[in-house]
Amino acid sequence: MPRILIFANGLVPDLEKARALVKPDDFLICADGGTRHALALRLTPHLVIGDMDSASKDEMQELKKANAPIELYPREKNETDMELALSRALEMNPSSIIIIGALGGRLDQTLGNLALLSALDSRLDDGVEEVFFCRGRSEAHGRSGDLISLIPWQGKVEGIRTQNLKWPLRGETLYPEKTRGISNEMIGDVAEIQIESGLLLVIHRRQ
Repeated sequence: MPRILIFANGLVPDLEKARALVKPDDFLICADGGTRHALALRLTPHLVIGDMDSASKDEMQELKKANAPIELYPREKNETDMELALSRALEMNPSSIIIIGALGGRLDQTLGNLALLSALDSRLDDGVEEVFFCRGRSEAHGRSGDLISLIPWQGKVEGIRTQNLKWPLRGETLYPEKTRGISNEMIGDVAEIQIESGLLLVIHRRQ
């Protein structure tokens, strides 16, 4: 299965930068209101999932014209539309999953999306910021001047080592109640992060 892109119902600050994330053979899933982002990019989703309470009438008409499959769920359910879309994507066993539009907007939804991501080897990306979790070793690809923030998730993170960051860490510990890892700066095209224990949230903001 090729890579899957999921469009969520958060903010996409720059449509052209988001467009650059899309490849011709990507399988496109929209989580309810995320439909608007795909349609704004003139993309036809391969699958739309949710209770469709966030999609407009015009968007629903466009989906029908394009014969886009819709998996309709009741409004009263235990999962968010994003979780339903992600579960369906995982069933397809894709090479990788990128979630677009999962940041911004409602804070509760953003935190929920981060919680979903914490159990997966996937990334949130909107073309401006990408967010992922480091469990052992990870890389952020960008350019000098990009910002990297390292945030301990669910507890302290030990043995952090970084390369190509302006303020390097050399086997140090970051604590969730401290902000030491915020707003570091890349000094090369690839930032490398390694940890010995814990779960580290990495936020890469492209300049």
